[in-house]
Parts: sequence; C-alpha cells; structure tokens
Amino acid sequence: MYKKAALLTLSLAFTAISSKAQTTYLQLNQEDYHLLDRLETRSGQLSDNLFMFVKPVSRKSAVEFLQMQRRESRISGLSEIDKYNVAHAISVSGEWALEQNGALDSKRPILKTFYKKQPDLIYVNNDNFFLSANPIITAHGMYEQNNTNGTLFTSSRGLEARGLVAKKVGFYTMFTDNQESMPSFAAQWTDSADAVPGNDFYTKKGTGKYDYLTARGYIDFAAVKDHINVTFGYDRHFLGDGMRSLFLSDFSGGATFLRLNTRVWKLNYQNLYMELTPQYTRGADRELPHKYATMHHLSINATKWLNVGIFEGVIFDRRDRYEFSYMVPIILYRQIERSLGSPDNVVLGFNFKAIAAKHLQLYGQLLLDEFTSKELVAGNGYWANKFGIQLGGKYFDAFTVKNLDLQGEINIVRPYTYTHFDSTANYTHYNQPLAHPLGASFAEVLGTIRYQPVKNLYIAVKGMYYNKGVDTGGVNYGGNIFKDYDTRPSGYGVTLINGVKVQCASVNLNLAYELKENLFIDLGATHRRYAYESGILPSTSTTYIYGGFRLNFNRREYDFY
Repeated sequence: MYKKAALLTLSLAFTAISSKAQTTYLQLNQEDYHLLDRLETRSGQLSDNLFMFVKPVSRKSAVEFLQMQRRESRISGLSEIDKYNVAHAISVSGEWALEQNGALDSKRPILKTFYKKQPDLIYVNNDNFFLSANPIITAHGMYEQNNTNGTLFTSSRGLEARGLVAKKVGFYTMFTDNQESMPSFAAQWTDSADAVPGNDFYTKKGTGKYDYLTARGYIDFAAVKDHINVTFGYDRHFLGDGMRSLFLSDFSGGATFLRLNTRVWKLNYQNLYMELTPQYTRGADRELPHKYATMHHLSINATKWLNVGIFEGVIFDRRDRYEFSYMVPIILYRQIERSLGSPDNVVLGFNFKAIAAKHLQLYGQLLLDEFTSKELVAGNGYWANKFGIQLGGKYFDAFTVKNLDLQGEINIVRPYTYTHFDSTANYTHYNQPLAHPLGASFAEVLGTIRYQPVKNLYIAVKGMYYNKGVDTGGVNYGGNIFKDYDTRPSGYGVTLINGVKVQCASVNLNLAYELKENLFIDLGATHRRYAYESGILPSTSTTYIYGGFRLNFNRREYDFY
C-alpha cells in the first residue's frame, strides 16, 4: 500500500502546484474542540466550513469560524470568558488569522529568540515559510487505594512542530518518549489486550509499568483550492459529535493513512484509506502482518440547524496487499464486497446533529453491521442482528449560568457487532477496537459537567456507567470483537447483554489551571466500582487521586474500561 499511496499522493501533489489552500489540523482532544462546538451551537446556525463530525478539524477552518464569531460577539452574547477563549484559540493557530501573524506577542521573550509569540517556543512566519515548534513535557503522579505498586505516574517528553512551505504544503510532526504506571484496572486491560490504549508498540518494565514511543505526522496540500484537501501520514481519527464513536474513534493507535476531504456548498465528503495491524500475540521482534480499511463519510447541512450524514466502512485482509477496488471514492463498498465474493467486513452508518434555541444540541449515530428485518421483527434474538445506537445531548450555558455546559450520552451495541468470520477482518487495530472501547454487547451511559468560572480554570466532572456481557468458560457470547462469530454457541436467544453480565460505574473530578499558554496544572480524583452481576467473581472498587503538570499535551484518561 505504501508505494501505491505514495504514488497517488505524488500525482495529486502535481495538480496542486498553484493551490494555496493547504492546512494543518487541531490535534484530537484539544480544548479548542469544546469551544468550537459550544460557539457553533450558541450561534444558532451550523457552519458550512467546520463540519465538526469529522475530526481532526482544519486549523484554517477553525480560525475563520472563530474570527467570524468574534465579529458577531455582541449579537451572539458571548461571555467575557468566551471572548478570552476565542482570542486564545486564534493565537494558538495564528498563522491563519486575517493578518497572517495572529499569534499574541510575548511580553518577555527568552534571549529575543524563544517565545517571541506566547504559544510557541520557536515561531517563524514569512512569505514562503511558517514554522511553529514546541516542547512536550508532562509529569503526573497518582496514588491508588490498595495498589501495592506504590506511587503511580505518567511522564512524557518530546517535540511537536507544524508548518507551511511556500503556502502550498502543510506539515505536522510529533514525537514523545513515554513512561506510564497505570491504575490497576487499566493495567489489567492492557495486559489482557497486549496493547497500550491509543498507542502501538510498547515494552513492559514491571507490574503495571509501560514504556513506549509515540510518533505522528502528516503532509497536507490542496488538490482543488478551497474544496479538496489531500493528507498523507500516520495518525488517529475520530468520527462523531459525542464522547464515543460507533464509526471510528481515537481509542486505538495511529495508522498510516491517505485522506481526501472534499467540501462543496453545504456538503462535506471524506475518503479515508488506512493500513492497520491485525490482532497478534506479543513475543520476539518480527514484522507484523497488515490488514486494510477504507471508509467514507458524507454529510450535509440540510438546514441551518440540522446536519445529517451517511458512513460506510470496510475492513479486509489481502495478505499485505491492498484491494484496489476499494480505492474508488464514490461507490458503495457493500456492492464491491459482493462482487468479490463477500469476504470482507462492511459496516454502514447514519448520523445527525441538531441545534435548537442557541443552547441545545442533539446528536446520534446508527451503525448497521448485519441484520435481517424478518428476524428483527420476530424478536427471537437472532445473532446476526448486529447494530449499535448512540443518542446524546448537550446543554450550553445551562440554567442561564455562563460557561456551564452539560452533556449526556447513551451507547448501545448488540453482541457480535464489529466481528467477522475471519478474525483478521474484525473492526480492530493493533489489539484495540477501532470504534467503541467496550467492543460489543453493552449498554453505556455517560455524562459530563464542564464549568469555566474564570479565564484560566477548567472544572470537569465525568461519570460513566455500563452493563456488558463477558465470556466465561471459553464460550463466545459476542462481547469480545476479536473472536470469530462462527464460534458462537447458538444462533438465537442472543440478548443485548449476552452471557455473564458485569456492571461498572466510575466518576472523575478534574481541575485544570492554565499557568501560561498550554501549560496546565492538573488535580483530580476518580472512583470506580466493577462487579459481576452473578457474583461468580469478586467485585472490585478503587479510588485514586492524581496531580501534575503538562505542557502542550493532553491529560491521560482511563475511562475506557
């Protein structure tokens, strides 16, 4: 795939020599995403440039939207904190401001060279070249109740840089060296899955202690100015408006990808081609096999307040060979799959987002893996009725309290969803689910309260509760998406929570204070309880507290299990 993708990227690049609409993208989970989402809803109108369902979001589109919101702040009634956040977000991506140098000047640069601009250690911006480079440093300590490993920690050190060359090519690169000692339940998941969530290769240094490198990067250019962008690199993606995604999430590690994003009128269309790693057992160093994925998503702002979309994805194994029939950007993959003899794993999805009263947002996803309408109506628990549903809502400036934002979400996925008769073609990458971290056979409720009482203080409370079916005695009840569905014990009588049921509840309180641009002090606590409904295994309950700092990096969270 590398050679073909590189050739395709190169050929498209030659068509983009005169284009000047390249961009770079906001890294996933940045605070700016909440700001963009909040302001879009508070404006009362969906943006025809953002299309925030598809992440990462272009910095160019984000800054254009934020500048428009700043101009209309009197009409939209933005709070003083909102205005501060807008100025901060524009400064961080200042190369796209109207004046093309929108990053805020530092009051005291170091040696007249470093931190000339508030967000950036190194900042260069002239007619033919732009570069922003920053260190990444994090250090968090944790104490978990009844954990015999002593003090837990996470630590990362690295560098990230983004830039523009001759206003024709955008690029981004990031590298970190990480050491992590996880809470007991997260370490248990990691050891069981042979995977550190969100990452690829790692080494284990002791009980619950992991060492790994993280590297991501891409180049981006415009194939058709202001309409089609081509991105080639190694990174993660997210499709959704919620805390989880049933289509594609950033839970798994990065992957080599080629992305074509087309924006015309009120339409946004993304084609994503990825090289993935099938499940494997850790052992001696060796070259790992590959599998492949092709996904496309089309959405339209049907009205000023309603966005609807359709998604299709296919996972397939060709023994390190790409199936070029799936390269066609405008065709149904299900039809291709059937023409090839139906050997692959195809999923179809629908999504919507609606805003109302400048304060409310509703969103949802419907994922269809397989289903038979006759069997579905019969209600007999047919195993192949495989689907997932997400429904969520957001309430901005809740109860007229400025910058108090609430979110609630429900996710339900039937057993055997995302699985396949060929375990290589299941909906996974590097021993991790590609979509929801719980896999299948679960019902989950999530809730978040976010409050920013002053400019630099961010308060968040996040709760999670789920019921899930797990396997016992070597029987495949459909909750483990890494198992072949042909190993199921029966074809009927499959319930939503199939097999032995477990219940999990957790709540997290986090306080984050921004000392200076992108330098945060974190303090928080989490309580979690996990129990088997039948009592066949002992329940576990734990509380851990943490504190630390992070510079140009996101806080590590453990709400995946």
